[in-house]
This record gives sequence, structure tokens and C-alpha cells, in this order.
Amino acid sequence: MSHTLGIRQAQKQKTRQALLDAALGLLEEQSLSSLGLREVTRAVGVAPTAFYRHFRSTADLGVALVEEALGSLHPMIEDTVSAAGDSDERITRAVDLISRHVERYPAHVRFIARERHGGVQPVRDAIREQLARFAEEVKVALAEHPESKGWNDADLLMLAGLYVDHMLMAASAFLEALEAPEAERERVARTASRQMRLISIGRHHWLG
Repeated sequence: MSHTLGIRQAQKQKTRQALLDAALGLLEEQSLSSLGLREVTRAVGVAPTAFYRHFRSTADLGVALVEEALGSLHPMIEDTVSAAGDSDERITRAVDLISRHVERYPAHVRFIARERHGGVQPVRDAIREQLARFAEEVKVALAEHPESKGWNDADLLMLAGLYVDHMLMAASAFLEALEAPEAERERVARTASRQMRLISIGRHHWLG
């Protein structure tokens, strides 16, 4: 009996992931607010009623895509910010992380960039909550840096938010340059690094 339940659960998870993958592919060319569940189920080859065994609505599916796109990034970003080395070394690691993530998951990055200010409120809320979590986690890591001596909690959170916002901007720039010549991608990386260094310089003089 348990073996049968295990097979059914595995099949259910497989169908759920297929719906997520199909939706992500369809969202390459449209926004979530215009996506119909019949489009998604047709792409997977299941009946429309099967959709509701996994998601309450396309908005619910969108929230799951937010978790898929951003959830796994928390430990990576925290490790990058808290890693040993000086400010320039951490910036280099952060920009490299962003570039590699965009190359591996362009559809996820495009989805977040589009839906962050899109027309589906639960998805906007989910993205905002994930970014707030990033900021809190980055704040904790920044507090361990010697440069943070004397900083209060609110200012550290503001700084963390600047870094998180800039990472999103850099990801969007890398996404636009994905098919561009290598020289253009290098220019995007240099610009992202210089912008982060500007934030870092401001950090050193904030309490001056």
C-alpha cells in the first residue's frame, strides 16, 4: 500500500513540476495576468480539472514560481556577502554569482523582473516578501563586517536593501546582454561592479 502511495505521490509531484515548467515557458512571451490555465494544461497534456489538484489559481501557480525562482538563492547570497575577503573581493563574487545564475536560469530571472511590478497582487507580494528576506539575511551578514562598527539596525537594513536592489538591477542587465557579444557582457559586469563599489564607498563614509 505504501509503495502505491509513493508512486502516486511521485506522479503528482511530476505533474506539478510539469505545470510549473510549462507555465514558465509560456511566460517567456506574456505576463502572468494574461496566462490561462487551459494554456498551461494543454502544454502539459492534462485535463484543465487536473490543474486544481495542484494550484488554486494561476496566481497560486505564480507564487510557486516565485519560490522556485528565488527560494534557492538565499544561502548563496548569504554566503557571498558573509564570505572572507575585502569589499572588492566580495563584490567580484557577487557579480559573478549573478551572471552565472542568469545564464543558468534566464526564464526565472525574466519572470521575476516582469512580475515584480506586474498585475498579479499575490505574486507581487510573494516577490516583495522574498526580497525582504534577502535584505534581512544580508543585513545579518553585513553586521559581521568590521566596516559595520557603529551602525544601527535600521541603517544596516537600508544598506542591505540597496545591495539587494542592485543585484536585481544587475540580473536584469545581464539578462538583456545574454545573447550579446562577450564584450558587452563584460561591460555589464564592470558596470555592476563599479555601482556596487560606489555603494561600498558610501558605506565607509556614512558615519563620517
